[in-house]
Order: sequence, then structure tokens, then C-alpha cells
Amino acid sequence: MTDKIQIYEDQPIRTAWVEDEEEWYFSIVDVVRVLTESKDGTAYWRKLKQRLKKEGNETVTNCHGLKMTAQDGKKRLTDVANTEQLLRLIQSIPSKKAEPFKMWLAQVGRERIEETIDPELTIERALETYSKLGYGADWINQRLQTIRARKELTDQWKDHGVEQGKEFAILTDEVTRAWSGMSTRQYKNLKGLKKENLRDNMSTLELALNMLAEATTTELTKVHNPQGLEENKVIAKKGGQIAGNARKNIEQETGNSVISSKNAKQLNDAVVGMIENVTENNRPR
Repeated sequence: MTDKIQIYEDQPIRTAWVEDEEEWYFSIVDVVRVLTESKDGTAYWRKLKQRLKKEGNETVTNCHGLKMTAQDGKKRLTDVANTEQLLRLIQSIPSKKAEPFKMWLAQVGRERIEETIDPELTIERALETYSKLGYGADWINQRLQTIRARKELTDQWKDHGVEQGKEFAILTDEVTRAWSGMSTRQYKNLKGLKKENLRDNMSTLELALNMLAEATTTELTKVHNPQGLEENKVIAKKGGQIAGNARKNIEQETGNSVISSKNAKQLNDAVVGMIENVTENNRPR
């Protein structure tokens, strides 16, 4: 577990990253203190917790404790919440500072309902989101193709006796390790990622090879008809190895590693830098 201090409106909020769960946890007392401007966040949280328990709120029951650094520098057990739990708790806090979060949650809920009625909106919003984050049109098009390839693969896994969740993650690791030489977690660590989506932080070539690995695994699954986790692990490894061989050929021809430690921000900054250099070099003298 790695704990650190985050600053919100000049106020410290203790957080902890639990790598085994790939989850951020937040000190509830700190969040309550900031949002309510209470001098005693502990007392406020104690009363809020009692009220929520009486209401049958399961979020309070599911919250647990982690040792975090207190003001005196000592590690003490502190009530924490993950992102989902924290957003639910914020809904129960009557505070002006909490109101923007509540409005945002309402907006997200409305959008999800609209996407259920009209799934095409999901694609349109994805395009808009990636564009706002600074991704180029070519990369966005490639990313949408990888989403389709991923969906086709997971549909095959479902049809061949693989359970969604942990087993999907195990097979994804097999594919990723076979083509890149790293597990998904190792790949994320290389790029300095925590909760972020690995594919959103790949270069165009990394995306292409990852899609080749998953698309090949899909076709092999159709042909060999594996059943259950263990048989699908064999096929996942084969699919990944084919893309891995392609990666090695590219690296041999170019003399450069396909695998990049750069994440999305660094990749986008590099592109912006190249554009600025080209503009500067072609500016009339």
C-alpha cells in the first residue's frame, strides 16, 4: 500500500493506493472535514455514519479501515472509502461544497440512461472525450477499433465458459504478456499508471499490436473451441505470441523498441512539441 497526501482547495486529504486491488482509497474523515468545513471531521463522520446505518445504507457497512499517517506522524487506522463508496457518501452530505459533486453524479446518471436507450451516444461521447483530452483523429480511430476487437474477444470468452471479472483479467494478462513480455500490471507500472486504462496510454503502434493479439485470440478461440479458463489460457497465449512475433520483427527492422514507457500525457506532449517545431521551422523569416 502506498499512501500520500492530495490537496483539495488547499486542504489535505489522505489517500492510499492498494496495488493488489488497483484501487484508490480516501480518508473519509478528511473528505468530510473539507466538504462540511467542520472543525471536527471525526465527530461529523461519527454522527453521519450512525444516521446512514439506521437508514440501512450498505456503503457504510462496506467501508473498512487502513493505516494512514496522522498529523503527529504516526500510522493510525482510518475509515476509508474507494471512489464509488465515496461518491455515495457525498450524496448524503448536506453541504454547498458537496453540491457540484451531486450535480455531476446526476448528469452522469442521466447520460447512462440515455446511452441505454440509444447506444450510439456512447460512441459519440467517447469521441468527444478523447478529443477533449488532446488525442489526434488517427489515434482515436485506432482506439475505437481496439474497443470493437476487445468486445469480440470477451464475447468469445463468455461463450467458452470464462467468467467475467477475475478470469477475464487472467486471460488478458496471458495475451498481454505473450505479445509485450509484461503482465498488464507491469506494463502499467512501466508507464507510471495506477487506475488509468492501459490502452488509453498506448502509442498507435502499441495499440495496433495489442489489437492484433486480441483479434488473433478471438479467431483461434472460434477455431479450437476451448472450454473453461485453463483451455482458454493456452489459446490466449498463442494469440498473444503471434502479435509478439510481429513486435520482434518490427523492432529488428527499425532498431527501436515498440514498447514505450510514455503515458498519454507524455505522448500528447511529444506530438504537440513536434507540431510546434514544424511550425517554427516553416515560419516566414
